Amino acid sequence: MPDLALVIGNKNYSSWSMRPWVLLRQAGIPFREIQLWFDDEGRAQGARQHSPTGQVPILLIGGEAVWDSLAICETVAEMFPEKSLWPADARARALARSACAEMHSGFRKLRSAMPMNIRASLPGKGMDAAVEGDIRRICALWADCRRAHGAGGPLLFGAFTIADAYYAPVAMRFITHAVTLPQPARDYVEAVRALPAVAEWMAAARRETAFVAADEPYAQKP
Repeated sequence: MPDLALVIGNKNYSSWSMRPWVLLRQAGIPFREIQLWFDDEGRAQGARQHSPTGQVPILLIGGEAVWDSLAICETVAEMFPEKSLWPADARARALARSACAEMHSGFRKLRSAMPMNIRASLPGKGMDAAVEGDIRRICALWADCRRAHGAGGPLLFGAFTIADAYYAPVAMRFITHAVTLPQPARDYVEAVRALPAVAEWMAAARRETAFVAADEPYAQKP
């Protein structure tokens, strides 16, 4: 078993860190957690000692760094093929990869106006026409995945995959901002929230007390 360490930021705020952490934990892959803390501008202090980008997450494999959440997830899937972290069906796998890539590079209005903040309750904050457009697209994408490949369970491709780890932070945003969703999307959000790894992450996030101004556009620093 390789020595794996995952470098992450604040669990309350770091959506990028949440993805590989949930993936590893939900898949039952052992790893050490190295948690760094964000400054007021959202920069992870000390990250440059682990990777050249100075950003989290970072997966250390025997001390060698893999950075960027998508690269980490692909690397983990390659290292542990028995975990079936991508769907087995080729068409489903292509859709899952497309869904992750769209999340990775898109939905910028949603991410900017509704940053992940698990311990907060911000009903309606950040909503505008552009954000509504991102939300409609996400709900349509989720529905397409569920309709085509979700018969085996409540997640996007039935059983847990990288795609669910990728959209877990979106579910957190929808919960925090009390976003009104169609019933299939609400059901999916609840299925994600019920995953043991997600529940563990959320509980830890709520115990954190650090306030990061860059991720708190609707609050004043105490």
